[in-house]
Amino acid sequence: MATITQPDCLYCKSRINSIFSELNTENVNELNSFKFCRMYKKGETIFEEGAYPQGLHCVNSGKIKVTQDGADGREQIIHLAKNGDVIGHRALLGDDTYSGTAVAMEDSSVCFIPSKVFIGMVEHNAKLAFKIIHLFSEELKAADKNITDIAQKTVKERLAQSILMLNKSYGFESDNKTLNIAISRNELASIVGTARETVTRALLELSKDEIVGLVGKKIKILDRERLIYTANLFD
Repeated sequence: MATITQPDCLYCKSRINSIFSELNTENVNELNSFKFCRMYKKGETIFEEGAYPQGLHCVNSGKIKVTQDGADGREQIIHLAKNGDVIGHRALLGDDTYSGTAVAMEDSSVCFIPSKVFIGMVEHNAKLAFKIIHLFSEELKAADKNITDIAQKTVKERLAQSILMLNKSYGFESDNKTLNIAISRNELASIVGTARETVTRALLELSKDEIVGLVGKKIKILDRERLIYTANLFD
C-alpha cells in the first residue's frame, strides 16, 4: 500500500459514476478535504472480513474483488468493483463488521472517506441518501437473481452470463473483443459458483465452439450472440 498524488474530487471522472455524482460544489470540496487516496498493489488487502469499518472506500481506479471464505475454505467472490464503485458501505451504514475481504485484482487507487464525514453527508443530503437506497436496491436484486441462477442454470449458462457481466462492468480492450480484465480460472470459478476444474471444462467448450477465445488469463468474446444464447438470457 502506498500514498499517491491525491486526486481532486471536483475533477474526478470516477466520482461522476459514483453515488457522489450529484453533490454540489460545497459538498464536493468538503469530500475532497477529508478523503485520502491510497495505492494498493495487486493482491493487497483493502479491508478484511470481520473487521469494523472506519469509513467508506471508493474506487478511484483499478479493479477490486470482495470475497468470503466458504465452509470448505474455498474463496467465493461476492462482488467485483470498478472505478466509481463504493465498497464496505453495507457494514458502515449497518453498524456491522465487514461481511467479506476486499482485495486488489490489479494495481488500484482507492479513496477513503472517514465514517463521520460520510454519515454526516448522508444525513444532510437527500440526493445522496436516495443514491444509496438505489444502490442497496440494485444489490438486493442482483443477489436474488444470483440465487435463482445457481438453482436453475447449468454451469455453462452461468459461465456465459458471468463473462457478459465482466464485459458490462469492465468493457473491452482496444481490439473490442478482449475483456478489460485479467481473471484466473480460480476467480472465474468463484464468480460462477463451482469448482475450478468444472469451470475450466466449460470454458474450453466455449473456446472449442469458437464463442470465446482464451489467451492466458484473458478472455475474448468472439461471438456475442451465441454467448447470450448460451447464457439463456432470452427468457
